[in-house]
Amino acid sequence: MSIESTTILPGNMSLEEHDPELFDLIEREKHRQWSGLELIASENFTSTAVISCLGSILTNKYAEGYPGARYYGGNKYIDQIESLCQSRVLAAYRLDPNEWSVNVQPYSGSPANFAVYTAFLRPHDRIMGLDLPSGGHLTHGFYTFNKKDNLRKAVSATSIYFESLPYKISPITGYIDYDKLQEQANLFKPAMIVAGGSAYPREWDYKRFKQIAEENGSLLLVDMAHISGLVAAGEAVSPFEFADIVTTTTHKSLRGPRAGMIFYRKNQKRGDSTFEQLVNSAVFPGLQGGPHIHQIAGIATQMKDVASESFRTYSRQVKSNANALAEHLVSKGYTIATGGTENHLILWDLKPQALTGSKMQTICDHCSITLNKNTVLGDKSALIPGGVRIGTPALTTRGLNESDFRQVGDFLDSAVKLAVSIEAALKPGFKLEDFTAEVAVNEEVKALRKQVQRFITRFPIPGMDISTMRYKDIEA
Repeated sequence: MSIESTTILPGNMSLEEHDPELFDLIEREKHRQWSGLELIASENFTSTAVISCLGSILTNKYAEGYPGARYYGGNKYIDQIESLCQSRVLAAYRLDPNEWSVNVQPYSGSPANFAVYTAFLRPHDRIMGLDLPSGGHLTHGFYTFNKKDNLRKAVSATSIYFESLPYKISPITGYIDYDKLQEQANLFKPAMIVAGGSAYPREWDYKRFKQIAEENGSLLLVDMAHISGLVAAGEAVSPFEFADIVTTTTHKSLRGPRAGMIFYRKNQKRGDSTFEQLVNSAVFPGLQGGPHIHQIAGIATQMKDVASESFRTYSRQVKSNANALAEHLVSKGYTIATGGTENHLILWDLKPQALTGSKMQTICDHCSITLNKNTVLGDKSALIPGGVRIGTPALTTRGLNESDFRQVGDFLDSAVKLAVSIEAALKPGFKLEDFTAEVAVNEEVKALRKQVQRFITRFPIPGMDISTMRYKDIEA
């Protein structure tokens, strides 16, 4: 029995036809992104080219193994895609392929970090990474302590399987305390030291890290996930001169798909195995199955952009915009961690305004401004942060310049003042849900949201055809 040529197979239906409910939710999210100020430091807007790769038929293919050594057939073109991706990545970072290689199969940054630990460490080996409240990342190790039950809890898998001793920023300057780090490392003798964080606005002294690592026989891992786009563009200090292994995500300041990569010194050995053997076997078959070739293709096409002069111009603008915003907030009397920034993000301490990061994030959400609550200097717990983290990569992608970011600073100033006013009107002992309920009905908040949306919708947004969007009005 033949199928008529006019028959629409289920697999050929558009998402709108196949699943109207899900299609509508995606359209609403598209509107939210288009009509809001995206200030989360780890987010960005990727290109139409990358999105085309992510939505391509490459998602159909299994390719366990590596180019030239797959466990499935039919990988002739897949091998070429992955090899092209690797060569473009090394070229983008100006790395000698005889000295460095890169694994582009990790699904994201956290799996990349854990693959490194799996490759080079044994269970209960010692790790030192930046403390989470100091701006570190969960995958660098983090514990909490419950005084009531007298129990220590390992929050991340890193601290479950390995012994981690965090180093911290100076309580006076907000900069990493390298002298204290050296003192602790000399006592702790970690197998690995991790440089890198998710909320640190200053440069990293990789030379000092390497010195401390060599003193103690430690491997040096640099997690450059946040600043990797700046490193590629020459707008941040490169870790490759000093690091043994480097990990990164591929979105954030790189503006690519959501994935991860592991760089390693190609011919360096640990025992009888090369770093290449250790890393590759840890990723597959150690922790992952088939790589996501559609993501790898997305990395490949983004690396073509990263190697361009336009991307270097973009990265310079990211830093300039961050400086402009930081200086504007300081001019209004606000407290910025370390007094400013040298990269793409700023940490804003709201404790002087008696405002928590959670409340600031809440009111900003209602004003079409997206940022995230974050610990700042003096905070004791990541659960009760005293500030927010703000990044400039996404809005810089939309074309905002220094003057535009000063306007963004004015919107943020208005949000703070509204939050303080709403707090003052609530009864003593109010909870976050009480604050949220008042914010949701506040007319001044609604008016600010309209101002924000009118401002940002003047700017284009990559990867979106506005003419085809279901929702185009402000406050849809």
